[in-house]
Amino acid sequence: MAAPAKKRVDLHSLPRFGDGWTFLYIEHSKIDRDGGVLAIHDAKGVVGVPAAALCVLMLGPGVNISHAAITLAVDHGMSVVWIGEQGVRFYASGQGETTSSANLERQATAWAAETTRMEVVLRLYRMRFKEPTNPTYTLQQLRGLEGARVRDAYAKAAVDHGISWSGRNYKQAAWSAADPVNRALSAANACLYGLCHAAIVSTGFSPALGFIHTGRAHSFVYDIADLYKLEVCVPLAFSTARQGLDGLESRVRKACRDAFYQSALIGRIVPDIQRALGLTPETARLLVHGVDDERITGIWGPAGVIEGGQNHGNGQ
Repeated sequence: MAAPAKKRVDLHSLPRFGDGWTFLYIEHSKIDRDGGVLAIHDAKGVVGVPAAALCVLMLGPGVNISHAAITLAVDHGMSVVWIGEQGVRFYASGQGETTSSANLERQATAWAAETTRMEVVLRLYRMRFKEPTNPTYTLQQLRGLEGARVRDAYAKAAVDHGISWSGRNYKQAAWSAADPVNRALSAANACLYGLCHAAIVSTGFSPALGFIHTGRAHSFVYDIADLYKLEVCVPLAFSTARQGLDGLESRVRKACRDAFYQSALIGRIVPDIQRALGLTPETARLLVHGVDDERITGIWGPAGVIEGGQNHGNGQ
């Protein structure tokens, strides 16, 4: 009897990043697999989370997760990130579902040349502040304008919420010594970083190849997250901090979850990444769906890419 035909992967039918829930933060729990569901066990019982519905699983201290649960997460394109206490340190992440390198190659091409890199920087600043940017400005001038706008945004939020504000200042090693607003800002930013990181890796871009930020494994995450901080994180942090320190970080995470949903943020991140890199909707579609998922890895050469998986020793 003939072997059954191998089922082909329809890339158009894969869950899209923008269709999922934003993130789920778990700590002091055990996670295993129950069919297509992540079963989360803690002192209160068991809660099931459909793997296909979740974009980011944030694992805090005290989590024990099974190999089967991680496999399920990867199969559904979920980004798994390991974070520190209160969710303010990012330790590691799991691989997203994308197998094509097309988006990464496009990002690296834009990053590698000074001219195209500056074009991306200018787009990011225009997108962030929603106003034209003088193309003759140096990067130092742009950063100076950025700093002034951010300081003004903090000052306005402090006045709006009736909170004394002395500036952005905290140390991870002395977390409890920071004032409530700085702690709330850091916790909100961590949630935003997790969501942006998931969007980046799930669509095949690199979180490390930043254009404004550089030198860190999550530089591009910071570039993209900055597009939304003043809109979402700053007012949310000041509003939550006004209510006091009791359960502050937990309240910030819940407020972020609600704010991300209400602002439809999850549907904006991937198009914004593509726009920042100068990708048109048609080009972006081809980069995501134009590659046969079952092809053998190609071999690069000056004359172009040739098919891999065969012996080219005969010169052909």
